[in-house]
Amino acid sequence: MIYLLLSILSSTGIFVLFKLYTKYKVNTLQAIVINYVTACVAGLFFYNGEVNISEITHSNWFNAAIGLGFLFIAMFNVMALTAQKNGLSVASVASKMSVIIPIAFGIYVYNESINTQKIIGIILALFAVYLTSTKPKDNTVLTHSIFLPVLLFFGSGIIDTSVNHYAPDDNIPLFSATIFAISATIGFIILSYKSIKQKSRFELKSVPFGIALGIVNYCSIYFLLKALRVDGFESSSIFTINNVIIVATSTLIGLWLFKERISNKNWIGIVIAIISIILVTLK
Repeated sequence: MIYLLLSILSSTGIFVLFKLYTKYKVNTLQAIVINYVTACVAGLFFYNGEVNISEITHSNWFNAAIGLGFLFIAMFNVMALTAQKNGLSVASVASKMSVIIPIAFGIYVYNESINTQKIIGIILALFAVYLTSTKPKDNTVLTHSIFLPVLLFFGSGIIDTSVNHYAPDDNIPLFSATIFAISATIGFIILSYKSIKQKSRFELKSVPFGIALGIVNYCSIYFLLKALRVDGFESSSIFTINNVIIVATSTLIGLWLFKERISNKNWIGIVIAIISIILVTLK
């Protein structure tokens, strides 16, 4: 379970950093590109073999890595915009409610176990995510940017499902590094276009924030994939536990670090989250 715990801590760090981007007025796109360069370097660092470009391009997962590279940078920008325009909680609930997509995929494609107890646990987990992420009245007007959480929901679900499905069991670092390299390349193209057309300048403060994001981003993917490959645990259970704890933790950090208000409904959601985890994990 140590892999799952490390993935949860890393994923929570992503949401916190996006919130800090707003506070310190960090250029989101620049930091995201640096993040992918950092994550790529981390993947190559943990890869023990020799990097062979020809071997990578002829691997059976390369096409999937290209698609995921596009999705990663697109969804990271959507996640950042959602957190900034709709709030940390909305970004968290939109991305984590998408857990229903990989759960359904695991049950349908991998023939994972399903029983009344597990179904109740999954339903309670989704309910807990909603309750935990619903905040008291604030200045957020969701209807102004409703398309952002919708995009984040489907995009996050597709990413989680695809990464788990296509990642090679014996080559997770190189697979991850390839995805991040593709995302970084796309990001550099976008940045170059903006610097030429819009005369935007590179901001040095994007570097440390981007590096920090890259480290937690790589760790969140790497440790989640490692957790999904531990014998005795099904992907539907891992995804449920991972997502519901991230939302609950993000809520508590929002209370402590960003002075966000937490209601009785939020506390009820956290309690239900604990119950859902027990139901999903107990056999």
